[in-house]
Amino acid sequence: MATAAAPPAPSRIAVVTGASSGIGAATARQLAAAGYRVVLTARRKDRIEALAEEIEAAGHKATAYPLDVTDREAVDEFATAFRTIGVLVNNAGGALGADPVATGDPDDWRRMYETNVIGTLNLTQALLPKLEASGDGTVVVVSSTAGLSTYEGGAGYVAAKHGEHVLAETLRLEIVGRPVRVVEVAPGMVKTDEFALTRFAGDQDRAAKVYQGVAAPLTADDVADTITWAVTRPAHVNIDLLVVRPRAQASNTKVHREG
Repeated sequence: MATAAAPPAPSRIAVVTGASSGIGAATARQLAAAGYRVVLTARRKDRIEALAEEIEAAGHKATAYPLDVTDREAVDEFATAFRTIGVLVNNAGGALGADPVATGDPDDWRRMYETNVIGTLNLTQALLPKLEASGDGTVVVVSSTAGLSTYEGGAGYVAAKHGEHVLAETLRLEIVGRPVRVVEVAPGMVKTDEFALTRFAGDQDRAAKVYQGVAAPLTADDVADTITWAVTRPAHVNIDLLVVRPRAQASNTKVHREG
């Protein structure tokens, strides 16, 4: 098996969106440890600045850049800071609500689509020329198993993640032959500090029930490890789609719960 090597000089910058917590923060730490200079983006300036300081204190390179991925003008301005980049990890996203289609909040649906799909589109469009200029670029789309199959009460999030999945799949077709890989990582049940809490508007009880009885859901580090592995494959190897679930989860609707 090929082992990870230090990225070549033109490809050493890795941009991670949604880096203020969870999978984004864990991915930033692991890519930094793999030799990348990580650029941390998120709306919460204090969070990404603290993470950049932590990464720097560990002897790696990190820069914090506050950014709302849905603000195209701000994204375009952000892109001017780079001549080339090696990796773009489109991680910013999230779920809101768990209502059926009949009563779902259109504002929640709109916000999820804007962040998950349009945010990924904005960063990818703005940075694709920089990725190509590196001669060895990688676009990572952190989607979800929700983008591959449906489940009751999740239609708004499922629709947004299906959009991200199709964006990645289509981009790969459109840029084949150019020196940019398109990797999609689709996690299943991941327990982070904020995902379920955000989905249920801070309701601790509802958030806890998502993971109730599941002995070992995925962690942010598990997913970050998967992303870093895919990114650090040899340049000719493209991990088109990697689905990662905890052993206790057979599908979006089939989960083993103890007790």
